Amino acid sequence: MTMRLFLNRTFTTAVRHYSRLSYMHNVGEEPLRPLTLGRLLERTSADFGQTPAVTAVHQDKTITFTELLYEADRLAAGLRRLGFKKGDKIGLWAPNMVEWYTTFMACARGGYLLVSINPYYQKKELEYAINKVGVNVIICPISFGKQHFYDIINSACPQLPNSDPGKLNSPTVSTLKSVVLLGENKLGGTHTYSDILNMANPENISFIQSNQKSIKIDDPCYVMFTSGTTGLPKAPVLSHFSAVNNAYFIGKRNQLGKKQHTLCIPSPLFHAMGSVIGLVGALSYGTSVVLPSDKYDPRKNLEAMKKHKCTIMYGTPTMHIDLIKLQKEKKEKLYLETVITGGAICTPTLFRDIKDLLGVKEVKSIYGLTETTGSTFQSLEGDNEDKITKTVGYLQEHLEIKIVDSEGTIVPRGVPGELCIRGYSVMTGYYGDIEKTNEAMEPTGWFHTGDLFILDKDGYGEIVGRLKDMIIRGGENIYPRELEDFLNTHPDIIETQIIGLPHDRLGEEVCACIRTKNDKQLTLKDLHDFCFGTIASFKIPTAVKVMTEFPKTVSGKVQKRKLVQMFK
Repeated sequence: MTMRLFLNRTFTTAVRHYSRLSYMHNVGEEPLRPLTLGRLLERTSADFGQTPAVTAVHQDKTITFTELLYEADRLAAGLRRLGFKKGDKIGLWAPNMVEWYTTFMACARGGYLLVSINPYYQKKELEYAINKVGVNVIICPISFGKQHFYDIINSACPQLPNSDPGKLNSPTVSTLKSVVLLGENKLGGTHTYSDILNMANPENISFIQSNQKSIKIDDPCYVMFTSGTTGLPKAPVLSHFSAVNNAYFIGKRNQLGKKQHTLCIPSPLFHAMGSVIGLVGALSYGTSVVLPSDKYDPRKNLEAMKKHKCTIMYGTPTMHIDLIKLQKEKKEKLYLETVITGGAICTPTLFRDIKDLLGVKEVKSIYGLTETTGSTFQSLEGDNEDKITKTVGYLQEHLEIKIVDSEGTIVPRGVPGELCIRGYSVMTGYYGDIEKTNEAMEPTGWFHTGDLFILDKDGYGEIVGRLKDMIIRGGENIYPRELEDFLNTHPDIIETQIIGLPHDRLGEEVCACIRTKNDKQLTLKDLHDFCFGTIASFKIPTAVKVMTEFPKTVSGKVQKRKLVQMFK
């Protein structure tokens, strides 16, 4: 019988900070882990071998950690047999499914660089991703909903159908040599996933297993593309060391080591919330993951959480709002203990609804960026409602932060400025983009996030907005996040986005884009009356747009630039 190893530790805050300045260093209570992802998988397989690693409800498929390691090694060996070597780039262009996890781990075991590609990308976006990083092989389904992957690849490189599998030669995507289809249907110029598994022989599998020592903790293991809300997506490169450690300390904050949890992940795996915070965090503690569907579907989320008795859910406020709405109707018996929410602030109303209607003991806020692997701030165990709804939590272990003004000077506590992060979790750089890397990172290792932040007296972070979104009205700085959080307390408002629109005299005016309950048509006077006497007059919106939906990226981020274009 496999012994279950539960890590029951009480978190203590070992920090260094200077109380008057917005600088903080959480030195941690235990050391960083000198592991690659491949070695981590070995350890978890040894300790939790027969525990389910992942269940994909829509595939009706479950694999254990032992099976995950076995299949990852076979896939890594098959790719080697196909001619790929350490450092080659494996593009994973797929929705949430078991094979996403196995491919991720195969790349880690083989020393390949996983390139996570948004499954909603079309031809031009796919070409950009392949050429930006130099992808050598694409692994994808034939189709996904209305998305026909093979047809899109074929339109990008018409040579594919007539190519020998593994020998693609296309001038438009010159580095791409192989296309591997998830499923049993083989189309022109491709291998199937099963083909690659069957290529693995004992010699190649033995090589993968014995060659783990050649893969170093600082080697790159993962490239994710940023959301591209303000331009072409950038490609941050993350190391084994950053992924293993950030995931471990996230899991520690979520008490994954205290019992055998079952984790529901409705978030897309091609972003950090799903892959690093979700999959690698679960891998660190032998935690079972449930994927409710291949794409976001609140009804399937609720069904999966009920059937598989999920105890923890990771998601965005939108996902939690949808779940609450369904639960009011269905009144299902749920087993949720903890809800982790990120991507937007958790309002007081949402906090109370999660606790009251989902029966959750703890709600936790989390903040991170693609460039910093997963999480930089996260709520502590036992944090009160005020801390969870007004802040994004407390600094993660072994990280430093500073908040600076436009001159790079550290501002006093409680004063807004740009958040900068330094530590193991920061990317090694943007792939193939020295200029953008140098713009974002100081030679001393500080990464400039572009986020406006406040560090409070207790060391908790409050996000004010994006530096580029700050509105300057008649010389006064207005931080959209502050105003959004205030307007979200209006009883008829579900969600607010504040944008700046051009104004001849003042430079910019404040426009409130709002989603309302039951599509109620709030007027500008309604908002003025709500704001007057409570916030400074220069912050009160002078324009209002009632909307049913906001333009968003597939990861749920509101595209404010599109809002400005719609209304300016």
